[in-house]
Amino acid sequence: MSGIVVGVDGSPGAETAVRWAAARSRANGAPLRLVHAYSLPVPYPASPFGPAGDVTGDAGAYAKAAEAVLAGAARIAAEAGAASVTTEAVTGGASGVLIAASDGAGLVVVGSRGLGGFTGLLLGSVGVQVSAHARCPAVVVREPATPGGPVVVGVDGSAPSHAAVLFAFAEAERLGAELHAVHAWGLPAPVDPALMAFPTERDRDDYVTAAGQVLHDALTEGRSRHPSVPVRELSVERGASAGLLDVAASAALVVVGSRGHGGFAGLLLGSTGQYVLHHAHCPVAVLRADVDPEPSEA
Repeated sequence: MSGIVVGVDGSPGAETAVRWAAARSRANGAPLRLVHAYSLPVPYPASPFGPAGDVTGDAGAYAKAAEAVLAGAARIAAEAGAASVTTEAVTGGASGVLIAASDGAGLVVVGSRGLGGFTGLLLGSVGVQVSAHARCPAVVVREPATPGGPVVVGVDGSAPSHAAVLFAFAEAERLGAELHAVHAWGLPAPVDPALMAFPTERDRDDYVTAAGQVLHDALTEGRSRHPSVPVRELSVERGASAGLLDVAASAALVVVGSRGHGGFAGLLLGSTGQYVLHHAHCPVAVLRADVDPEPSEA
Protein backbone atom coordinates (compact mmCIF):
# COMPACT_ATOMS: atom_id res chain seq x y z
CA MET A 1 0.00 0.00 0.00
CA SER A 2 1.12 3.56 -0.66
CA GLY A 3 -0.69 6.68 -1.79
CA ILE A 4 -1.73 9.80 0.09
CA VAL A 5 -4.17 9.55 3.00
CA VAL A 6 -6.20 12.68 3.75
CA GLY A 7 -8.39 13.18 6.80
CA VAL A 8 -11.68 14.89 5.92
CA ASP A 9 -14.56 16.14 8.06
CA GLY A 10 -16.28 18.78 5.94
CA SER A 11 -14.47 21.70 7.56
CA PRO A 12 -12.78 24.49 5.56
CA GLY A 13 -9.43 23.32 6.95
CA ALA A 14 -9.99 19.81 5.64
CA GLU A 15 -10.99 21.16 2.24
CA THR A 16 -7.72 23.11 2.06
CA ALA A 17 -5.85 19.91 2.92
CA VAL A 18 -7.70 18.00 0.19
CA ARG A 19 -6.79 20.60 -2.42
CA TRP A 20 -3.13 20.53 -1.37
CA ALA A 21 -3.00 16.73 -1.46
CA ALA A 22 -4.88 16.60 -4.78
CA ALA A 23 -2.34 18.93 -6.38
CA ARG A 24 0.39 16.61 -5.19
CA SER A 25 -1.50 13.60 -6.55
CA ARG A 26 -1.88 15.34 -9.90
CA ALA A 27 1.86 16.00 -10.03
CA ASN A 28 3.15 12.56 -9.02
CA GLY A 29 0.27 10.22 -9.92
CA ALA A 30 -0.24 9.07 -6.34
CA PRO A 31 -3.70 7.73 -5.49
CA LEU A 32 -5.66 9.82 -3.00
CA ARG A 33 -7.44 8.05 -0.15
CA LEU A 34 -9.96 10.23 1.66
CA VAL A 35 -10.75 9.01 5.17
CA HIS A 36 -13.59 10.25 7.37
CA ALA A 37 -13.88 9.10 10.98
CA TYR A 38 -17.13 9.35 12.90
CA SER A 39 -18.40 8.15 16.26
CA LEU A 40 -21.78 6.62 17.01
CA PRO A 41 -23.78 7.88 19.97
CA VAL A 42 -23.65 5.80 23.14
CA PRO A 43 -26.93 3.94 23.65
CA TYR A 44 -28.82 5.03 26.73
CA PRO A 45 -32.07 3.79 28.36
CA ALA A 46 -35.31 5.64 27.82
CA SER A 47 -35.83 5.50 31.59
CA PRO A 48 -33.33 5.18 34.44
CA PHE A 49 -34.18 1.50 34.92
CA GLY A 50 -34.91 0.54 31.34
CA PRO A 51 -32.77 -1.31 28.77
CA ALA A 52 -30.26 0.54 26.64
CA GLY A 53 -31.70 2.10 23.53
CA ASP A 54 -31.16 0.84 19.99
CA VAL A 55 -28.76 2.95 17.91
CA THR A 56 -29.36 1.04 14.66
CA GLY A 57 -31.36 3.88 13.17
CA ASP A 58 -28.84 6.45 14.34
CA ALA A 59 -26.01 4.37 12.89
CA GLY A 60 -27.60 4.51 9.46
CA ALA A 61 -28.02 8.28 9.70
CA TYR A 62 -24.42 8.76 10.81
CA ALA A 63 -23.14 6.55 7.98
CA LYS A 64 -25.21 8.53 5.47
CA ALA A 65 -23.80 11.81 6.80
CA ALA A 66 -20.28 10.39 6.56
CA GLU A 67 -20.83 9.43 2.94
CA ALA A 68 -22.03 12.97 2.21
CA VAL A 69 -18.84 14.41 3.73
CA LEU A 70 -16.72 12.04 1.65
CA ALA A 71 -18.65 12.78 -1.54
CA GLY A 72 -18.05 16.50 -1.08
CA ALA A 73 -14.34 15.95 -0.45
CA ALA A 74 -14.09 13.65 -3.48
CA ARG A 75 -15.61 16.36 -5.70
CA ILE A 76 -13.03 18.86 -4.45
CA ALA A 77 -10.21 16.38 -5.09
CA ALA A 78 -11.45 15.64 -8.61
CA GLU A 79 -11.79 19.34 -9.42
CA ALA A 80 -8.20 19.84 -8.21
CA GLY A 81 -6.99 17.13 -10.60
CA ALA A 82 -6.19 14.21 -8.29
CA ALA A 83 -4.90 11.20 -10.22
CA SER A 84 -7.41 8.86 -8.55
CA VAL A 85 -9.65 9.08 -5.50
CA THR A 86 -11.07 6.49 -3.11
CA THR A 87 -13.11 7.16 0.01
CA GLU A 88 -13.47 5.38 3.33
CA ALA A 89 -15.75 6.01 6.31
CA VAL A 90 -14.54 4.48 9.57
CA THR A 91 -16.14 4.50 13.01
CA GLY A 92 -13.78 5.68 15.72
CA GLY A 93 -11.86 8.70 16.91
CA ALA A 94 -10.31 10.75 14.12
CA SER A 95 -6.75 10.63 15.48
CA GLY A 96 -6.69 6.86 15.95
CA VAL A 97 -8.33 6.18 12.60
CA LEU A 98 -5.89 8.37 10.68
CA ILE A 99 -2.84 7.02 12.51
CA ALA A 100 -3.94 3.49 11.61
CA ALA A 101 -4.58 4.56 8.00
CA SER A 102 -1.06 6.03 7.80
CA ASP A 103 0.46 2.56 8.18
CA GLY A 104 1.82 1.71 4.73
CA ALA A 105 0.89 5.08 3.22
CA GLY A 106 3.37 7.38 1.54
CA LEU A 107 1.97 10.47 3.24
CA VAL A 108 -0.85 11.45 5.60
CA VAL A 109 -2.36 14.92 5.32
CA VAL A 110 -4.68 16.76 7.69
CA GLY A 111 -6.09 20.25 7.95
CA SER A 112 -5.04 22.59 10.71
CA ARG A 113 -8.31 22.43 12.60
CA GLY A 114 -11.52 20.50 11.97
CA LEU A 115 -15.09 20.93 13.12
CA GLY A 116 -14.41 19.76 16.66
CA GLY A 117 -12.60 21.57 19.45
CA PHE A 118 -12.40 25.23 20.38
CA THR A 119 -12.58 27.84 17.64
CA GLY A 120 -9.77 29.89 19.20
CA LEU A 121 -7.20 27.14 18.70
CA LEU A 122 -4.90 27.49 15.69
CA LEU A 123 -4.31 23.75 15.47
CA GLY A 124 -6.67 21.01 16.53
CA SER A 125 -5.81 17.98 18.61
CA VAL A 126 -6.11 15.68 15.59
CA GLY A 127 -3.30 17.52 13.79
CA VAL A 128 -1.05 17.30 16.84
CA GLN A 129 -1.78 13.62 17.47
CA VAL A 130 -1.38 12.54 13.85
CA SER A 131 1.87 14.49 13.51
CA ALA A 132 3.27 12.87 16.63
CA HIS A 133 2.20 9.28 15.94
CA ALA A 134 1.83 8.83 12.16
CA ARG A 135 3.64 5.84 10.67
CA CYS A 136 4.67 7.82 7.59
CA PRO A 137 5.52 11.48 6.94
CA ALA A 138 2.67 13.73 8.10
CA VAL A 139 1.69 17.10 6.67
CA VAL A 140 -0.55 19.63 8.39
CA VAL A 141 -1.98 22.18 5.96
CA ARG A 142 -2.92 25.46 7.63
CA GLU A 143 -2.72 27.64 4.54
CA PRO A 144 -1.95 27.01 0.87
CA ALA A 145 1.71 26.85 -0.06
CA THR A 146 3.51 29.91 -1.43
CA PRO A 147 4.14 29.18 -5.14
CA GLY A 148 7.84 29.20 -5.90
CA GLY A 149 8.84 29.44 -2.26
CA PRO A 150 11.71 27.46 -0.74
CA VAL A 151 11.49 24.31 1.32
CA VAL A 152 12.65 25.14 4.85
CA VAL A 153 13.97 22.45 7.19
CA GLY A 154 15.01 22.64 10.81
CA VAL A 155 18.38 21.05 11.58
CA ASP A 156 19.70 20.08 15.01
CA GLY A 157 21.58 16.82 14.43
CA SER A 158 18.95 14.59 16.06
CA ALA A 159 17.58 11.41 14.46
CA PRO A 160 14.15 12.96 13.68
CA SER A 161 15.94 15.96 12.18
CA HIS A 162 17.96 13.61 9.95
CA ALA A 163 14.71 12.13 8.62
CA ALA A 164 13.32 15.65 8.14
CA VAL A 165 16.38 16.71 6.13
CA LEU A 166 16.12 13.75 3.74
CA PHE A 167 12.39 14.38 3.24
CA ALA A 168 13.06 18.08 2.66
CA PHE A 169 15.69 17.34 0.00
CA ALA A 170 13.24 15.07 -1.83
CA GLU A 171 10.53 17.73 -1.62
CA ALA A 172 12.83 20.47 -2.87
CA GLU A 173 13.81 18.32 -5.84
CA ARG A 174 10.15 17.49 -6.58
CA LEU A 175 9.16 21.16 -6.48
CA GLY A 176 12.26 22.48 -8.23
CA ALA A 177 12.77 24.65 -5.16
CA GLU A 178 15.71 25.88 -3.14
CA LEU A 179 16.30 24.20 0.22
CA HIS A 180 16.90 26.44 3.22
CA ALA A 181 18.47 24.49 6.08
CA VAL A 182 18.16 26.32 9.40
CA HIS A 183 20.16 25.62 12.54
CA ALA A 184 19.30 27.83 15.50
CA TRP A 185 21.68 28.31 18.38
CA GLY A 186 22.24 30.60 21.34
CA LEU A 187 24.98 31.43 23.79
CA PRO A 188 24.37 30.02 27.27
CA ALA A 189 23.41 32.42 30.02
CA PRO A 190 25.93 32.71 32.87
CA VAL A 191 25.21 30.34 35.73
CA ASP A 192 25.78 33.12 38.25
CA PRO A 193 25.55 36.66 36.81
CA ALA A 194 27.25 37.94 39.96
CA LEU A 195 30.44 36.24 38.79
CA MET A 196 30.33 38.30 35.57
CA ALA A 197 31.19 35.18 33.58
CA PHE A 198 29.53 36.37 30.40
CA PRO A 199 30.20 34.79 26.98
CA THR A 200 33.06 36.33 25.03
CA GLU A 201 33.50 36.89 21.30
CA ARG A 202 35.68 33.80 21.26
CA ASP A 203 32.79 31.83 22.75
CA ARG A 204 30.54 33.20 20.02
CA ASP A 205 33.02 32.22 17.33
CA ASP A 206 33.15 28.70 18.76
CA TYR A 207 29.36 28.42 18.62
CA VAL A 208 29.25 29.74 15.06
CA THR A 209 31.85 27.15 14.03
CA ALA A 210 29.96 24.37 15.80
CA ALA A 211 26.69 25.43 14.15
CA GLY A 212 28.32 25.32 10.74
CA GLN A 213 29.59 21.81 11.44
CA VAL A 214 26.12 20.64 12.50
CA LEU A 215 24.70 21.91 9.21
CA HIS A 216 27.49 20.39 7.13
CA ASP A 217 27.16 16.98 8.75
CA ALA A 218 23.35 16.98 8.60
CA LEU A 219 23.23 17.85 4.90
CA THR A 220 25.91 15.49 3.59
CA GLU A 221 23.66 12.50 2.85
CA GLY A 222 20.89 14.60 1.34
CA ARG A 223 23.34 16.35 -0.95
CA SER A 224 24.68 13.02 -2.18
CA ARG A 225 21.15 11.73 -2.87
CA HIS A 226 19.88 14.95 -4.47
CA PRO A 227 22.89 16.77 -5.94
CA SER A 228 20.76 19.06 -8.12
CA VAL A 229 19.01 20.73 -5.17
CA PRO A 230 20.39 24.21 -4.39
CA VAL A 231 20.96 24.62 -0.65
CA ARG A 232 21.30 27.65 1.60
CA GLU A 233 22.80 26.95 5.02
CA LEU A 234 21.44 29.35 7.62
CA SER A 235 22.92 29.49 11.10
CA VAL A 236 20.76 31.81 13.20
CA GLU A 237 21.35 33.05 16.72
CA ARG A 238 17.76 32.70 17.87
CA GLY A 239 15.44 30.23 19.50
CA ALA A 240 14.67 27.29 17.23
CA SER A 241 10.98 28.11 16.81
CA ALA A 242 11.44 31.81 16.03
CA GLY A 243 14.45 31.13 13.83
CA LEU A 244 12.52 28.66 11.69
CA LEU A 245 9.45 30.86 11.35
CA ASP A 246 11.53 33.89 10.34
CA VAL A 247 13.06 31.96 7.46
CA ALA A 248 9.75 30.29 6.57
CA ALA A 249 7.79 33.51 6.01
CA SER A 250 7.51 32.81 2.25
CA ALA A 251 8.13 29.06 2.23
CA ALA A 252 6.31 26.46 0.16
CA LEU A 253 6.80 23.92 2.95
CA VAL A 254 8.40 23.73 6.39
CA VAL A 255 9.83 20.40 7.53
CA VAL A 256 10.66 19.53 11.13
CA GLY A 257 11.61 16.44 13.06
CA SER A 258 9.06 15.20 15.56
CA ARG A 259 11.40 15.91 18.46
CA GLY A 260 14.87 17.40 18.64
CA HIS A 261 17.63 17.34 21.22
CA GLY A 262 15.77 19.58 23.64
CA GLY A 263 12.83 18.71 25.87
CA PHE A 264 11.77 15.46 27.48
CA ALA A 265 12.67 12.14 25.89
CA GLY A 266 9.14 10.80 26.35
CA LEU A 267 7.54 13.46 24.16
CA LEU A 268 6.83 12.40 20.58
CA LEU A 269 6.32 15.96 19.37
CA GLY A 270 8.70 18.55 20.75
CA SER A 271 8.06 22.18 21.57
CA THR A 272 9.60 23.44 18.32
CA GLY A 273 7.44 21.14 16.22
CA GLN A 274 4.31 22.16 18.08
CA TYR A 275 5.12 25.87 17.83
CA VAL A 276 5.80 25.68 14.10
CA LEU A 277 2.61 23.67 13.52
CA HIS A 278 0.60 26.33 15.31
CA HIS A 279 2.16 29.40 13.70
CA ALA A 280 3.61 28.64 10.25
CA HIS A 281 1.76 30.24 7.32
CA CYS A 282 2.34 27.29 5.01
CA PRO A 283 2.03 23.49 5.11
CA VAL A 284 4.25 21.81 7.72
CA ALA A 285 5.67 18.30 7.40
CA VAL A 286 6.63 16.37 10.53
CA LEU A 287 9.00 13.39 10.41
CA ARG A 288 9.59 10.81 13.09
CA ALA A 289 12.97 9.09 13.24
CA ASP A 290 11.44 5.66 12.58
CA VAL A 291 9.57 6.45 9.34
CA ASP A 292 10.87 6.20 5.78
CA PRO A 293 11.76 9.80 4.85
CA GLU A 294 11.45 9.15 1.12
CA PRO A 295 8.53 6.72 0.74
CA SER A 296 6.92 5.87 -2.58
CA GLU A 297 3.52 7.53 -2.88
CA ALA A 298 2.50 6.36 -6.35
